[in-house]
Amino acid sequence: MRARRRLGVIGTFVWDEIHGRDPSQAPVEEWGGITYALAGLDAALSSDWEIVPLIKVGSDLVQRAREYLATLRHLAPDGAVIEVPYPNNRVTLRYQSSERRTEQLTGGIPGWQWLGLKPLLADIDALYINLISGWELSLETVQLIRQQFSGVVYCDMHSLLLAVDPEGYRVPHIVPNVASWMQCFDLLQVNEDELALLAPDAMALAATAMAAGVSVINVTMGPRGAVYFAAPKFEHLSDIRRTKLPASGALGGAIRTALVPAAHPLESGTGDPTGCGDVWGATYFARLLAGDKLGDAIDAAMQAASRNLTHRGATSLASYLRGELSLT
Repeated sequence: MRARRRLGVIGTFVWDEIHGRDPSQAPVEEWGGITYALAGLDAALSSDWEIVPLIKVGSDLVQRAREYLATLRHLAPDGAVIEVPYPNNRVTLRYQSSERRTEQLTGGIPGWQWLGLKPLLADIDALYINLISGWELSLETVQLIRQQFSGVVYCDMHSLLLAVDPEGYRVPHIVPNVASWMQCFDLLQVNEDELALLAPDAMALAATAMAAGVSVINVTMGPRGAVYFAAPKFEHLSDIRRTKLPASGALGGAIRTALVPAAHPLESGTGDPTGCGDVWGATYFARLLAGDKLGDAIDAAMQAASRNLTHRGATSLASYLRGELSLT
């Protein structure tokens, strides 16, 4: 038996140019995208788990990506990004408020094909997917993952619900075959804007997700916290079910739901919300992998997202989330 279990991470490294986050400061450039989730995982995983990036990076930024990975304590000894001959994803973020911004994309790493991804999953025990670009995986590829990968699969749907207009701006996108996507995941995460594109309301989305076999869906709501919907009797990852509802639609109990307030919310307009949802989901999943109960994992996620608000960027974020660094 291996000394540590292996968590595969699928997402995209993004180089951010950020305007207006602090009106008194000049624009800044720093890592974004999957780096926030990697920091959250690195801070929250238990010692018996290691991170295996299943991530392609463009030649123009691959060395910087390698340097970032080298800071992660939980990186597997063979963990590395995969260099590809394309310009890496770069995003210009322009903040209009603490919670609203525009995103303009340049570059673009192509998504995974099943034949390239399949051998990389052979020794993976669990899978964290964050659709940062929105095209890391096609529906066909995630369906093949579901058919051939036996480990637990977490998905933050993220930019699956964003298209790219002719000028590179990310714009809302209605996803067809929502139920087909949901059938591929055990645990799902969306935010309020994404929820509005998926279903008329949260209960309708939860009903669709549970009917598709999802065990828990989380809706993050910024400073107001998060709402979760859990299948009956779900407390630990060992309670995950892998079957769609029978024709009767009976779940064998009531869906559990609750609003969990944000931990230590800052005053409106303060703090940096960039990456909070990614840190939230990564921490939540990491603690479930460690054996925490659902409520405890959510509490840990809330604490980590709140702490992320007082940190700028993903560099040194894992150490900050662990409480090893303080900002002066």
